[in-house]
Amino acid sequence: QVQLVESGGGLVQAGGSLRLSCAASRSIFRDNTAGWYRQAPGKQRELVATFTSGGGTNYADSVKGRFTISRDNPKNTVYLEMNSLKPEDTAVYYCYLRAWGLPYWGQGTQVTVSS
Repeated sequence: QVQLVESGGGLVQAGGSLRLSCAASRSIFRDNTAGWYRQAPGKQRELVATFTSGGGTNYADSVKGRFTISRDNPKNTVYLEMNSLKPEDTAVYYCYLRAWGLPYWGQGTQVTVSS
């Protein structure tokens, strides 16, 4: 079992930046698929950025060049640096991990971008 706790969401003006953090209760990110999804009101949850189990990264086309995923393995933490934020980035952002063949989700953190 593992718990994921996100932080760092908030309200920001368009063009601004935020950094989200996802802390795991145990050392788990190094060898597993992990990253970030988001869900806007009335829309399905979608991939934002993830690390693959092989260490590569995937980004949604809509965030490429603006968002960067990173991780600090000793701190059991994954980050999402978000720059040049747009109103359409407004959503609840969820930390995601796939381990032991199962999906794990954080509780979500709200990001609101005002125009």
